[in-house]
Amino acid sequence: MSPGAGAGAGEGDGRLGRLRRALRGAGAPGGRARRAGGPAATPSEPRVVLYGRAGCHLCADAREVVAAVAARTGAGVREVDVDAPGPGEEPGGRPGALAARYGELVPVVVVDGVQHAVYHVDAGRLEAVLLAPPR
Repeated sequence: MSPGAGAGAGEGDGRLGRLRRALRGAGAPGGRARRAGGPAATPSEPRVVLYGRAGCHLCADAREVVAAVAARTGAGVREVDVDAPGPGEEPGGRPGALAARYGELVPVVVVDGVQHAVYHVDAGRLEAVLLAPPR
C-alpha cells in the first residue's frame, strides 16, 4: 500500500486514485462473503480482502490485479492496512494482531474467508475463484 492509503486520502485523479475508487466501488451488493477468520458476512460485505501496508511495492502490484479482476467479475473488495487497521478490523480486537499475523507476508488476498494468495496474485486464478459460487 502506498502512503496515505486511507479512505479518501490523496486519491486525486491519477492512476492510484482510480484504482482505489475501483476497489471501493467494485462489486454489486448482494454477494455472500465471509470475513477472514470470522463468521459469515452480511450480503453487503465484499468477497475479497486485500491485506497490505504502506510503501509495499508488491501490495501496489496486487492492488492493480485485484481491482482489474474485481471490475471484471463484479466482486466487492475491501483493503486493510495491517499496520493501521480501521475499527473492528483487528482479530479479537487485539491491537497489532493483523501485523503479527501477516508480518512480512503482505500482500495477502483472502476470498470468502479463505487465504487465496500471498506476495503475488495470479489474475486468472483469482477470477476463477470469484466466478465460482461463494463458499
